[in-house]
Amino acid sequence: MSAPDIAALQPIQAARPWQRDLIGVAVILAAAIAGYFLFPDNLALLTRIIAIMLLVLSLDLVTGYCGVATLGHAALFGAGAYAAGIAAVTFGITEPLSMVAIGAIAGAVAGLVSGVVILRGHGLAQLVLSIAVIHLFHEAANKASTYTGGSDGLSGIAPDPVFGLFEFDLWGRTAYGFGIVLLVLVFVLLRILVRSPFGMLCRGIRQDPVRISAMGASVKASLIKMYVISGAVAGIGGALNAVSTQVVGLDSLSFTNSAEALVMLVLGGAGSLYGAFVGTIVFMWFEHVVSAANPFHWLTIVGALLIAVVLFAPKGLYGTAVTLSQRLTRSGP
Repeated sequence: MSAPDIAALQPIQAARPWQRDLIGVAVILAAAIAGYFLFPDNLALLTRIIAIMLLVLSLDLVTGYCGVATLGHAALFGAGAYAAGIAAVTFGITEPLSMVAIGAIAGAVAGLVSGVVILRGHGLAQLVLSIAVIHLFHEAANKASTYTGGSDGLSGIAPDPVFGLFEFDLWGRTAYGFGIVLLVLVFVLLRILVRSPFGMLCRGIRQDPVRISAMGASVKASLIKMYVISGAVAGIGGALNAVSTQVVGLDSLSFTNSAEALVMLVLGGAGSLYGAFVGTIVFMWFEHVVSAANPFHWLTIVGALLIAVVLFAPKGLYGTAVTLSQRLTRSGP
């Protein structure tokens, strides 16, 4: 990297946290506008990416910031999706913001239940409990077919226009704009959260829970609080998915969904929130392009990408890029 490039990076590295967040929001909005004009026929896919991005952000809260190992986070996403869908189909609540609020509440409740169960274990036992939780949620949704549609899924979701002005069209333009607004609002709130004393406490729990406990803080209570917040974020993502696709299926509660979310987080880099953005975009877009180009061997190519990232960029794509940038900045004139 040349000296002018290094000089351009220095103001960003030296910026205050709120200034870096403003830069982050600006980058998100710029990417959203670029996506709208560059891929006008793929807005449904881009909206799906935003919904999954909210899931990965929620996973980053408990895994990246708290160090909780989980493979069942799609339970919170699916809870939000089904709650929003049932509210619309069964109870006639079709106002989009109300559906998102219901999804957030359902996700938070699912997060509370999941957190109480998963946090009973540690290490490998924690992973096993998280897998059990996602399968229990999946089976519960399958059996409650009167409300969820069972294996056929829940259809007939017809959200009202946003603020009575913007109808959800077949091209997905309104859903995409709605998703971007939700994503930016959630991102800003989460950046405030992770810099708060509570966020610092959760970072301390990840690094040394015994010391935090000796200082008088309740480790388990703090982790459950973060799990509830994480569930609300995942529930918003699930509700957005229900509003944009107007159907909810059992795939939203699948173990595969949970595993892929964890892969995206590792790919981008855990513990920064920005890594969730990078990992989700790279994984889902790479999966979309490669599966279309090579439908028989695309999983092999995706696997090779993941192996390369883990071996050569153990901090994830975003984490490694930040580390290299800092090294180049320090070595500059």
